[in-house]
Amino acid sequence: MKAAFFVLILTLVFVIVSLSFSQASFANNSWNNYHWARTSNPFTLKLGDNLSGTWDPYLVTTSSDWSQSTVLDTTIVSGTQNPRRCRPTSGRVEVCSYRYGNNGWLGMAQIWISGSHITKGVMKVNDTYFNTAKYNTSSWRNIVMCQEVGHTLGLDHQDENFTNPNLGTCMDYTDNPSGPLSNEHPNQHDYDMLGSIYAHLDGFTSVQSGTQQFPFGRSLAALVKEIDFESRSEWGKELRNNGRVALFERDFGGNNKVFTFVIWAHE
Repeated sequence: MKAAFFVLILTLVFVIVSLSFSQASFANNSWNNYHWARTSNPFTLKLGDNLSGTWDPYLVTTSSDWSQSTVLDTTIVSGTQNPRRCRPTSGRVEVCSYRYGNNGWLGMAQIWISGSHITKGVMKVNDTYFNTAKYNTSSWRNIVMCQEVGHTLGLDHQDENFTNPNLGTCMDYTDNPSGPLSNEHPNQHDYDMLGSIYAHLDGFTSVQSGTQQFPFGRSLAALVKEIDFESRSEWGKELRNNGRVALFERDFGGNNKVFTFVIWAHE
């Protein structure tokens, strides 16, 4: 009897400790504390709409979701890019959709970094896969749009194990975005994390408020402009890749980098 009771106690302790480690591992989903420089909160980040009409309602939902944060708002503006090329614009995020081909990625987010500050961002959704039966659903469109914009704000995933139960956030990777729980929108933890990332203020801004430009590594601007960041060969060093999501770093020196987050398609 005593032995059985002792085994029960050990089992309970193991479960509690395991849960504690699991929760702690997702307690911080900041993307290395990269953030947009700004002099006040809440600040407004422009999302350039370079999307097909099919995607527009999902961008509206995502913009509304992230604007519930207490430290930032997002606003949708006219895009400036050819969606096929989808080049970044200083001080804002360009959002693009196109049939990018059977290149393996479903969605992509890229941020340009100078020091610890985001200077511009791009996110893309690949209609080659979203036009297939598996991905042509509102739940998949919502989670990818929400997650990739979340990356451009400075957030990482809360969880990258697609077989785990859904956490109820678009920053949780899953094979079943509709749930239960639904992973189509941010959760309170995401908003809390943004509050932590943007708790301090900067002495300057990297967010576009008019026509000002924030060159990415002034001496590197011409070189960077010629790089095809759609190509995996240009993404640089692979930092992590579990076959479902991946992160790459292209380091240009002088604290100038481009990070690429990728969601791989699985048919």
